[in-house]
Amino acid sequence: MSNRQHDALEYHASGRPGKIEVVPSKPTENQRDLSLAYTPGVAEPCRRIEADPEAAYAYTAKGNLVAVVSNGTAVLGLGDIGPLAGKPVMEGKGVLFKRFADLDVFDLEINATTVEEVVRFCVSLEPTVGGINLEDIKAPDCFHIEEQLRERLEIPVFHDDQHGTAIISGAALINAVELSGKRLDQIRVVFVGAGAAALATAEHYVRLGVTREHIILCDRQGIIHTSRDRLDPYKARFAVDTDRRTVEEAFQDADVFVGLSVGGTVTQAMVRSMASDPIIFALANPDPEILPDEARRARPDAMIATGRSDFPNQVNNVLGFPYIFRGALDVRARAINEAMKMAATRALAALAKEDIPDSVLRAYGVERLRFGPEYLIPKPLDPRVLLWVAPAVAKAAIDSGVARTAVDLPAYRDALEARLGPAREIMRTLSHRAATTPQRVALTAAADSRVLRATRILQEEGTARPILIGDDAEVRAKAAEAGVSLDGVTVINPATAPDAERFAHALWRRRQRKGMTLPEARRRVLRAEYFGALLVVHGEADALVVAEDQSYVDALGPVLRAVGASERSAVAGIYMMVFRQQTYFFADCTVNIDPDARRLVEITTATADVVRRLGIEPRIALLSFTNFGSARHPSQQKVSDAVRHLHAEYPDLEVDGEMQADTAVVEAILSRTYPFTQLRGPANTLIFPDLNAANISYKLLSRLAGARAIGPILVGLPEPIHVMARGADVDEIVNIAVIAAVDALERDRQHRPSNAAS
Repeated sequence: MSNRQHDALEYHASGRPGKIEVVPSKPTENQRDLSLAYTPGVAEPCRRIEADPEAAYAYTAKGNLVAVVSNGTAVLGLGDIGPLAGKPVMEGKGVLFKRFADLDVFDLEINATTVEEVVRFCVSLEPTVGGINLEDIKAPDCFHIEEQLRERLEIPVFHDDQHGTAIISGAALINAVELSGKRLDQIRVVFVGAGAAALATAEHYVRLGVTREHIILCDRQGIIHTSRDRLDPYKARFAVDTDRRTVEEAFQDADVFVGLSVGGTVTQAMVRSMASDPIIFALANPDPEILPDEARRARPDAMIATGRSDFPNQVNNVLGFPYIFRGALDVRARAINEAMKMAATRALAALAKEDIPDSVLRAYGVERLRFGPEYLIPKPLDPRVLLWVAPAVAKAAIDSGVARTAVDLPAYRDALEARLGPAREIMRTLSHRAATTPQRVALTAAADSRVLRATRILQEEGTARPILIGDDAEVRAKAAEAGVSLDGVTVINPATAPDAERFAHALWRRRQRKGMTLPEARRRVLRAEYFGALLVVHGEADALVVAEDQSYVDALGPVLRAVGASERSAVAGIYMMVFRQQTYFFADCTVNIDPDARRLVEITTATADVVRRLGIEPRIALLSFTNFGSARHPSQQKVSDAVRHLHAEYPDLEVDGEMQADTAVVEAILSRTYPFTQLRGPANTLIFPDLNAANISYKLLSRLAGARAIGPILVGLPEPIHVMARGADVDEIVNIAVIAAVDALERDRQHRPSNAAS
C-alpha cells in the first residue's frame, strides 16, 4: 500500500468515520428548547405548511438542502462499483457543497439499477429537499433520468457529470478563444470521448456560439459520422458528413481538443497536426489524455487545461455545482435551465479577468497570477466565485421565469458575502459607508505590488480615492509590470512636489525645539511616511495608510514626529477580532509596552472614540488576572486605579474592571457573580494591562481559535492615520484603507456644524 493510499484510508476512518455529520441549527439546551423543537411546539409550523406549502422554505431546512443521489454505476474513474462503494464520493460531494456554498446535503446512495427506479425514488424526495444533484450514473441512463425528472419535478435537478464540465470548460473556452484572436463560430473542435460529459459539453459549446458542424466527436470506434449504424439519438446530433474516420484524422487543423476519455490516448503527432494557437483541454482524471509538458513540447503555442490541480487551468466541477445550486435555491427555482448554466459560464469567464486576491495566491503557493494562457479560469479556492456565479444564476432564473421568488441582487450579493464569514460582512458594511463619500486616502510604499493592487481595488469599488506617494516613473513601471491600471489615480513624488518646501517648514516648526534643523526637515519630508502625514495635516489628503515592509515601531516614528498625539490621548494599536458569533476590539496590541494607570485611561478613551467611529457602541472591560480586587498586586492595582479615574472623569462611558477575561465576555459570570458591574452586557472592547498580554492574546486567537484579526487600527492621533504591520497582504491593506476612510468620514461628521432647523 502506498503512502497516499494509507493517508486516504486514514483520513476517512480517523475519529468519526466518514466526512459528514448532522448538526442542529437551533439550541437544544433545556426542556423548553426540546418542546419547541419537537412536540408540542413543532405542530405550529406543520399547520402553517399544510395551509401554505411555500412556508416550508421559512420553517424547515428544505430551501438550503440538496440531495446528492447516485446508484454507483459510473463512479469517478472507478466504473460500476455500486452504491455502497460510491458512498465516500457522495459524502465528499456534500463536503464541497457545504465548504463552498454553505449548502446542506443528504447523500443518498440507492439500490436502483433501472431508469424507472431512480426516477421513482427522486420524485418521492421532492417534499424533503430544495434540489437534486444526480451523480455518477452511467450513460445513457443519466440522460433519460434527468429529462424525466425535469419534466416531473418543481425543484432543480442537475446531473453534474454532464453539465459541470460543460459549464467550467466553456468559461475556459471563451477566454482561450479570445486570447487566440479567433472566433467561436469559426473554430473547429474535436472531442475524444463521447459519454455524458462530452455530449453535454458539446451541446453547451453550440449554445456558446460554436457551429455544430464544426464539432467532431470520437468514441472507441473513431469519428462519429453520418454513415455509422445504430447511433443513439444523443450521439446522432453530432454525426458529421466526412470521409475522415480515425481520431488522428479528426485532429488535423482542429483549433480545439477536448478530452473526456482516458489517459494517454492523444499523441504529440496529433497535437502537432492542429491549427495555429491550439487550445488543448485534456480533462481525463487522474491522467490526462496528454500531459501538459508533452503537449507543450509538440506545440509551444498551445493553451492547455486539465482536470488536475497540479497544472494551470484546472477544469474542476467545484467551480460550478455549489454556486449554481446556491443561486437556484435562493430564488426557489423550479429548474436549472440553459440560461442559468450559460450565466454561470459567463460569470466564471469574466471573473478570470479580475485581480486575484492574496488569499488565493497563498492557497496555491504562487507569487502572481494574471489573466492569460496560464490562467483562463478562476482557481477553485477563490472565494469570489460564490459572489459572481450565484447572483448570475439567480438573475438568469428570475429573467427566464423559473424562479418562484425574486431577490434584490445587490442585497443578495451582500448576503452571500456574509456566508464567507463575519469578517467579510463587517468589512462590507464599512465599505458601503466609505463608498457614500469616497475619501482621499494616501498610501506609502507605492511601488509595492500589494499596494498597487489594493489601490486598484479601492478605486474600482469606489471606497476611496487613492493617492500614491512615490516616484512617478517607478510607480507606473511597477504598475505596468503588475498589470494594474492607474487611470484616475494620483501619484505624488515628494522630491518634485510643489508642497515639499511648505511641508518641510511646517515639520521644522513642529520639531525645531526637539533638535530638528530645517535641512533635516527637508530631507525627512522626502520620505513617503512624513510627506503622507503632512498631506493629511494640511488637508491635501483625508487619511493616510503607511504600508511599509519594516518594523511597526520604525514605521510609526515618522507619523508621531509629524503629527503627535491627540490631547489627553495615548497612541495605541487595536485589533478588531472577528469570531463567528461576535466581534471584539483588543487594545493595546502594538505600541505601549507597560502602560501606567494614566496611560491606560488614555488608551481606553482613544479606543472608545475609534470603536464609536466604526459604528459600534463600546462596552469596555479593563482586564487583569483578578476580579474587582480579589487579589492585590501592582499590576492589578494600576488597572483598578485606571478604572477609578475613568468612572470619575468619563461617567457616560460604559466601562468597568479590573476583571478576568472570562468575566468580561461571559454574561452569566458578569451579571450573576458581579451584579454591581457598570457593564450592561458582555464587553466588546478589551483593554489589556500590557503589550505582552494583548499581543500574545490576539495572535493566539487568530491562529488557534479561527478569529480574523483586522488591524492594527491606530488610535490616539489627531488625524486619521494608520500604520500597517510588516508584510500585510492586499486584503489587509484594503481593509485598513477602508477603515481609514470611515475614520476620516466620521471625524468630518463630528466636526461639521449642525444643520438642524432653528
